[in-house]
Amino acid sequence: MGLGLPLAGTVLGSALVFVLRGAIPQKTEKAMLGFAAGVMTAASIFSLILPAMEQSGWIPAAAGFLIGIGFLLLLDEIVPHMHVMSEEAEGLATPWSRTTKLFFAITLHNLPEGMAVGVVLAGVLDGSTAMSAAAALALSLGIALQNVPEGAVLSIPLHADGMSKSRAFWFGALSGVIEPVGAGLTILCRSWIQPFLPWLLAFAAGAMLYVVVEELVPQSQAGKHSNIGTVAFALGFAAMMVLDSAL
Repeated sequence: MGLGLPLAGTVLGSALVFVLRGAIPQKTEKAMLGFAAGVMTAASIFSLILPAMEQSGWIPAAAGFLIGIGFLLLLDEIVPHMHVMSEEAEGLATPWSRTTKLFFAITLHNLPEGMAVGVVLAGVLDGSTAMSAAAALALSLGIALQNVPEGAVLSIPLHADGMSKSRAFWFGALSGVIEPVGAGLTILCRSWIQPFLPWLLAFAAGAMLYVVVEELVPQSQAGKHSNIGTVAFALGFAAMMVLDSAL
């Protein structure tokens, strides 16, 4: 369940291309991005940073967090991608180049989420006192919730650019495959990573929060109706906080 839920969220969001017509309305887009940012922020704090500090104190947690930020900053520079839902595509030469860059953007977003799920599940399987199966399920469910808008943010614009609905859906769904693959590889290597678990938890939190600050929040606040993104952020944060506490 921990491995499958995040991918299921991406697939469900990508399937919205069969329901919605045309581009995503601006207000809906801001709400989706704001909600995703709120969920990712709460997941980073409650499911990753706090357990890391509980296990080893603030120094490994702070160091791992900064390394995670640096890792995503490096990927942001070397992986060809465009900012999600931006106007950057206007200067691109072909629809394929836009499609490729948008696909890489969402996939880049999904990488730290898969790492986070894998690290937490590895901690559960190895009996870490700071982890529980319920907490891991809460993290997976929270990421699944925020993957719904991410899948839609990819598939719907691709269809609006002329791609068929079925092809746009598959592009959206495939962008989420990196999550269970990355999480599964992390679990298989858990005997090696166990000594570094607090560092890796904080690393995953830093990577996730980089995506929030670099991509989701700025785009949910750009232009008019920025208050919609703010309210959606609060709802997403509260939803993930409740999930983490209730489970």
